Amino acid sequence: MHERLLRSLEDKVERLSTAMERVNLAEYLRLLNNPWRLLWVNFLAGLARGVGMAIGGTILFAFILFVMGRIAGWNLPVLSEFIANLVRMVEEQLTR
Repeated sequence: MHERLLRSLEDKVERLSTAMERVNLAEYLRLLNNPWRLLWVNFLAGLARGVGMAIGGTILFAFILFVMGRIAGWNLPVLSEFIANLVRMVEEQLTR
């Protein structure tokens, strides 16, 4: 009986140890104990997110302008005039 309980406890400790290694708990605790490193890591993460959003937004906006330019070429009366004016305004802003 005691051997089975001991074996069960050993298995649980082994699984807990493996799970802690998997989530890098020691590295996380070191990070929490060093506030300057935590600030630096968060700053770099925020910077990377900002650059990624800027690049993604630029690509998305360029694609939308491309599609709107194509729609303007279809000669739909009201829609094509609106899109043509919008594309013209954006192109003027880009050339300044």
